[in-house]
Amino acid sequence: MPPSRALRVLIADDEALARQRLEDLLRKEEAVEIVGAVADGEQAVAAIRSLHPDLVFLDVQMSGRTGLEVVREVGAENMPPTIFVTAYDRYALEAFDVAAVDYLLKPFDDERFEQAFQRARRLIELKEVGRLTEQLRGLLQSEARAAAEATGATGAGTTLVAPTRGPYLERIAVEMRGQVRVVPVETIDYITASGPYAEIHVGEKTYIIRERMQTLEERLDPSRFFRIHRSVIVRLERIDTLLREPGGDYAVQLKGGARLSVSRNRVEPLEQWMGLPR
Repeated sequence: MPPSRALRVLIADDEALARQRLEDLLRKEEAVEIVGAVADGEQAVAAIRSLHPDLVFLDVQMSGRTGLEVVREVGAENMPPTIFVTAYDRYALEAFDVAAVDYLLKPFDDERFEQAFQRARRLIELKEVGRLTEQLRGLLQSEARAAAEATGATGAGTTLVAPTRGPYLERIAVEMRGQVRVVPVETIDYITASGPYAEIHVGEKTYIIRERMQTLEERLDPSRFFRIHRSVIVRLERIDTLLREPGGDYAVQLKGGARLSVSRNRVEPLEQWMGLPR
């Protein structure tokens, strides 16, 4: 049975190509009206208030205001159902858990878009918007608590960040062929840089995410993970041996057999962690 009326959709993303891709995909859907496509958080707030869309595709990281700041500014009770769009894997699962209709990790394929869109349409047709409003309100409350705990602030003037269940990552969401796999950080052996991507090594498996090593280093518990090289982060308990190689270079051998180079300026803090005498 076809929809009784067109679904009014707003796109908010600061990447022109991302906006165009969403527009192209939405135009293939039955009974959809694209009411706007905006390029930053300020425009998103204004468009949501003036256009009253049924559904918003909202980029998490935008100039002006982040996607979560847009939610806070508009107010959970006034937000339409929302599909978060992000290239930052660490945000995606956390946002989906507590608030979003669904989420899309860039780059996403047509099948993953279709899954998210149809799920949103079903929820809207079933009039589940009230429940989603409560989830968005919970998102803002949990974010405010996390920000206050992290900064010692009482709430006013804190920076809106993605909600976390603690100061460090406990899991990483990885999208593969339209499906999302959750990788617990406690299973990670090591992480290596590959251009703009990071490769997560778990046993014999490798997962690829679009994330900088600096960001990962900041988000991983330093008591469990150590950056031994500008392009390598290791889970400390996986280290078996520290090796001194010809020429004064160093490497570590992991319990699984992997051998990884150690930068010379990282040798001393690594030896201290291992309890080796200097």
